[in-house]
Amino acid sequence: MNLNFASVWEMIADLVPDNDALICGEDVVSWKSYDSRSSKVASALINAGLGANAKAGLYLNNSNEYLIGQNAIFKIGGVPINVNYRYVEEELIYLLDNSDAEAVFYHACYSSRIKQIAKSLPNIKAWIEVADGNKSHFSDCIRYEEILNDYPPMERIERDPETIYMLYTGGTTGMPKGVMYKQGEFLTFLFRTLKAMGYDVPEDLSDLEASILASKTNDEFIKSLVGCPLMHGTGMWLGAFLPLLLGGTVITTSNLGFDPDKLWAQVQDKKATNIVIVGDAFAKPMLDSLDRAKNSNNPYDIGSVKVIISSGVMWSAEVKQGLLSHHNMSLMDTMGSTEGGIGSSVTTRENPSETAKFAINPGVIILADDGEILKPGSDKIGLIGTSGLVPTGYYKDEKKSAETFKEINGTRYSFPGDYAKLESDGTITLLGRGSNCINSAGEKIYPEEVEEAIKTHNDVFDCLVVGMPDEKFGQRIVAVVSTVDNKVLDELVLIENTRKKIAGYKLPKQILFTDEVKRAPNGKANYKWAKSYAEEFQS
Repeated sequence: MNLNFASVWEMIADLVPDNDALICGEDVVSWKSYDSRSSKVASALINAGLGANAKAGLYLNNSNEYLIGQNAIFKIGGVPINVNYRYVEEELIYLLDNSDAEAVFYHACYSSRIKQIAKSLPNIKAWIEVADGNKSHFSDCIRYEEILNDYPPMERIERDPETIYMLYTGGTTGMPKGVMYKQGEFLTFLFRTLKAMGYDVPEDLSDLEASILASKTNDEFIKSLVGCPLMHGTGMWLGAFLPLLLGGTVITTSNLGFDPDKLWAQVQDKKATNIVIVGDAFAKPMLDSLDRAKNSNNPYDIGSVKVIISSGVMWSAEVKQGLLSHHNMSLMDTMGSTEGGIGSSVTTRENPSETAKFAINPGVIILADDGEILKPGSDKIGLIGTSGLVPTGYYKDEKKSAETFKEINGTRYSFPGDYAKLESDGTITLLGRGSNCINSAGEKIYPEEVEEAIKTHNDVFDCLVVGMPDEKFGQRIVAVVSTVDNKVLDELVLIENTRKKIAGYKLPKQILFTDEVKRAPNGKANYKWAKSYAEEFQS
């Protein structure tokens, strides 16, 4: 079997053509239609001048079109580029230029922003607009709906398993970086993940066809409801890739923002077996929704749910137990990053787990700052290093690649920057990023970028940004600011000025003013002081 995304999905489309592949609202797309629509879009990309290894951006909300567009890019041997739909003009230009994008899919609600940036991106050969009920403000585009009507399906081709798959994630300066994998290696990793989760995956992937036919006979396909954005690794890898690779179904909602009542209604209506979320920011509202429904004597029917999967941010033991009080299922808490998987914990009614404590994945080491590979029970802490599926590097960033992906004792590891303690029982207790990266509801936010945006205000003299504990989001962004000549500034005015420079989720939730922002004698940021200062104002 050719281990390339598009080739695997073509095989599945032939095996289960009438099964549901994608569901978004009332739009239900069969596997046959998923393949056909993707092939037509692939023809349009080729007609626009894209070919093997071409990059194409997906500036889309959760939708069937997101997954169809991505598959179309895979079909031509290209590289999909995930675009954060919260980005504003400067961030979009940087990302699309850095990734060498030659085409961009976008929803009509973003057309006015596309109109603003199009002239700054002369290498884009095709702007493909997906209708979403909003007025279009950009005329120099190709309409997605017209592609489906006007283009013939692309003929199937042989594809190279060495073709790069790339996911953009935050960099140390806050600017996104493309993390690169070889498709064949990445797919092997995903199938191993499915097997570890208990799904029927053959040892020899050439037998996958027989396995899917067996699932068809027994009607055992995954129905995965993606509660978080497809533009992030958690939503795409755990929410979409895993079920699609076994011939299952991906369920999304096009509404922006998280609506727990709508999620549970979808679970009930579509009989979802899997739900994918990002920690307490999703799980707490979901628990509240279940409690309200039960207390009003109108509980949701969630009996179809076998597993809820979370990754990337804190998922507290108390919230897990609350969810399990409504239904006995598995709660899979995975910890890792785009650069590598670290560990996991599985919670059931019979097997509770502790917050932030994970069973270490095979091939993971904890490396102390002095170079010692830590053993269970060590008093030291260290950086987590992951082997196995290690990215080939960051796109166009050799320096950062060398810092993150290193060889230790003949084995190549990824060191994303997370510190941990290796307990005597072999589990790890995650301590957080050694850098000052802020993780708010699964979004990585780097203080330097927010600081620079705040300092664009003429009356701001200096600024430091820190993450403070937040019950809902894990961390919230707090800025400590000094002003020119101690001028009095309005907090909301300063936040609105900053909004012009960075995406809304990066904005500070609180601004604290001080006479002087403390720095080290060499001018480096004193984040320890900034956090201590912020703590004085917390209730």
